[in-house]
Amino acid sequence: MSPQTRFTGRQLVYFPVCTSTNTVAQELVNKNEATEGCVILTSCQTAGRGQRGNTWEAASGQNLTLSVIYKPIFLAASEQFYLNIAVSLGVSDFLKRHLPAGVLLKWPNDLYFIEKKLGGILIENSISGNNLQSSIIGIGLNVNQVFFDNPNAVSLKLITGHTYELQPLVETLLECLEKRYLDLHKRSFYTLQQEYWHNLLGFGEYRLFEVQGKTVQGKIVGTDEYGRLQVETGGGLQVFDLKEIRFLFE
Repeated sequence: MSPQTRFTGRQLVYFPVCTSTNTVAQELVNKNEATEGCVILTSCQTAGRGQRGNTWEAASGQNLTLSVIYKPIFLAASEQFYLNIAVSLGVSDFLKRHLPAGVLLKWPNDLYFIEKKLGGILIENSISGNNLQSSIIGIGLNVNQVFFDNPNAVSLKLITGHTYELQPLVETLLECLEKRYLDLHKRSFYTLQQEYWHNLLGFGEYRLFEVQGKTVQGKIVGTDEYGRLQVETGGGLQVFDLKEIRFLFE
């Protein structure tokens, strides 16, 4: 592959099959064998991980499954959600090249087409002192798969009817990621945050959520400095961590 990047994907490690690209990436980091922007790519992930401890379903050879290693030592530990924002926008930029309308970010870092899940991101950070030391960014995107156990899943092929060659998609994805990462390096926090908010599924709309086993109506108004979701409800403005709120799709 030859992505048009400064460093992302310049070191590429490919496995036809592996348990989890994030696990392999962590091993490379531990051995000090990964350069900035190192990419671990596989055609078949047997134990992919998602948010909330979930597994990631992906048919062999039909989707994008990879991890990128960045070393954002310029970010304080308290600023790590901005990395989440930049990565989410980078993947969204990539998807919008193929789907001009309908791409949304579901907090904190899932990729949706309208209200169907198109992909997900899992970021695992290492911290040294007050700053980030390394970040492993796992990305799974449904591309050519057409049958899913999860009825809420969708793929590019199901949406467009096209079958995609995966290698060019990886190159474009890495280019989009690096562009947003460089924006982060410039500390364009406010601009990134505003764009992230306005691409959030449910932003500015009253929707139903599950909170502590109860159905609550609320409107997403943004995220706080820790990445918690801010929702305006009948009881006022509330903030939620990852496992404290769930979307209820009608």
